[in-house]
Amino acid sequence: MKETGILMALSSLPSPYGVGDLGESARDFLRILGENGVSIWQLLPLNPTGYGNSPYQPYSSFAGDELYLSLEELAAKGLLSQAPAPFRADSSRVDYDEVRAWREPILRAAWRAFVPDEGYRTFAAQNWVTDYAVFRAFKKANGGACWLDWPAWQRDWPQTHQGDMGPFREEMDYHIFLQYEFATQWQGVRAFAKEQGVRIMGDVPFYVGVDSVDVWAGRENFLLDRDGRPTFIAGVPPDYFSATGQRWGNPIYNWDKMKQDGFAFWKARIGYNHTLFDIIRIDHFRAFDTYWKIPSSCPTAEEGAWIEAPGYEVLDTLYREIPGLELVAEDLGDLRPQVLELRDHYQLKGMKVLEFDLDTQGKYVVDLAPETERQILYTGTHDNATLAEWYTSLTAASRRKVRRWLARQGFGQGAVFQRIAARALAARSQWVILPLQDVMGLPAWARMNTPGTVGSPNWEWRLPSLAPAQQALRALRPQILARRDA
Repeated sequence: MKETGILMALSSLPSPYGVGDLGESARDFLRILGENGVSIWQLLPLNPTGYGNSPYQPYSSFAGDELYLSLEELAAKGLLSQAPAPFRADSSRVDYDEVRAWREPILRAAWRAFVPDEGYRTFAAQNWVTDYAVFRAFKKANGGACWLDWPAWQRDWPQTHQGDMGPFREEMDYHIFLQYEFATQWQGVRAFAKEQGVRIMGDVPFYVGVDSVDVWAGRENFLLDRDGRPTFIAGVPPDYFSATGQRWGNPIYNWDKMKQDGFAFWKARIGYNHTLFDIIRIDHFRAFDTYWKIPSSCPTAEEGAWIEAPGYEVLDTLYREIPGLELVAEDLGDLRPQVLELRDHYQLKGMKVLEFDLDTQGKYVVDLAPETERQILYTGTHDNATLAEWYTSLTAASRRKVRRWLARQGFGQGAVFQRIAARALAARSQWVILPLQDVMGLPAWARMNTPGTVGSPNWEWRLPSLAPAQQALRALRPQILARRDA
């Protein structure tokens, strides 16, 4: 059966409180997907956002962002006397700082009303939960500073477990409560998705941020100096997105050490995400084959070297240790053949993006790499211009070529964005995934992220209402159902 998916960040959903959450709007969205034959919801990472509000620079590979907790569900459980009055409900942008500040006293009030039970105590006993709670308590005590700038005893706490923790106990308990509620609410959303016939694809960044509990509590897993600062950092060399490359700043893994402990970090990380998602997309999958290693002193990504990684050993371990694991490879960009061999060895689905693979420079539009059954065909991703933005950026001659190309393939009627989406749905690919912005034909202001840039307006786009999305999906429903039944 061929499947259709929608790419939509949780943060971009409507809610009464300024950012998408795990409450009724998530269920409404899943209901709309199910009604229109969509069987996959692809998310961006749900971890606590760090630098630049990027979900790809999280504080933890395990924790969920408390920003997404449904206040209405907390009220329904009796942890709030009533659901708060709406706040920024109609905003089309997420103001992360403002929304976090507004929610903070409300979440603390819910925590004070909470009575721990056996389920909570079992959850709190997990090692990652304790480490995360301590990390957040220390971070608050240090005004939000990176752990590298904390007092020495707090920097070294994961190794020594020494120091007076009394002043931090309440803050630790607060963050354990938040994570317990996140896990509870998330599993409720996941169960509802199953009822609607929708599988959820999570997104796991290949790297972690330096200012994360992963690095603070597991320094031995990374290439760091004696003070814990990265000696080498991750990124990609100059490419389509940037003439100087992308200098992400994430620390590089210490693969020699990871081999010695049987890749424990990866087993724990992917294993936990397997309990959250039906499918896991590995962002920057190519780094399992080779990764761009940049000296931390270099201000751009132009200086660096491709280094081989033990991808086969890692993936063999994951598939052996995690039954039922389903991975998807983000395999975009200029790749050496060995990356594709690694992907194909495990029969992983890769990606094809129409915006990248339609050449409009010649006499006719040409598919640079026609889709295959095991590829996931996208019109674009969270890093691309929206389909409407991409189309309007073309020259008038190129736009005419696109329209003629669509007409020759039988898609000659309707708005161009609808015709391209319909063309995608007619593809050979077993899965087709469309960003909701492309389904709706939204222009540049709805773009989710521009690679190589940090901060606003990245990651901020949000739908004030699901009604336009529902209408746009209904328009595609015949093609989605025809694809499913083909």
